[in-house]
Amino acid sequence: MTENEIAKILVNIFLKVHRTLGPGLLESVYEAAICYELDKLGIKYKRQQGIAVVYDEVKMDMGFRADIIVENKVIVEIKSIETIAPVHPKTLLTYLKLSDKKLGLLVNFNVNLIKDGITRIVNKL
Repeated sequence: MTENEIAKILVNIFLKVHRTLGPGLLESVYEAAICYELDKLGIKYKRQQGIAVVYDEVKMDMGFRADIIVENKVIVEIKSIETIAPVHPKTLLTYLKLSDKKLGLLVNFNVNLIKDGITRIVNKL
């Protein structure tokens, strides 16, 4: 599956989860619901996956935790906040670069229409 095929599936999952649960819940609730839907589809993912940072050829254990990495290709960063700050897309881009992934989806579930809460971030795609 390509990154774009995975992204299409994820957007449909986001729509379903948002339609069912609505806005304003904890990020962990949306994460669990998304993973449940991925399980139903038989799609592989890792949840709260730690990724180390390498600086000057030194591996540092204090990297970051990706909310969900789908098929080892797409990082999903989940938010449930009033407004996405300018730093959030930049942070996801950094995650993509550090993990050598090409596509990330930043999704804010605290919106009226979920399509307004999805931001696609690319790294060399």
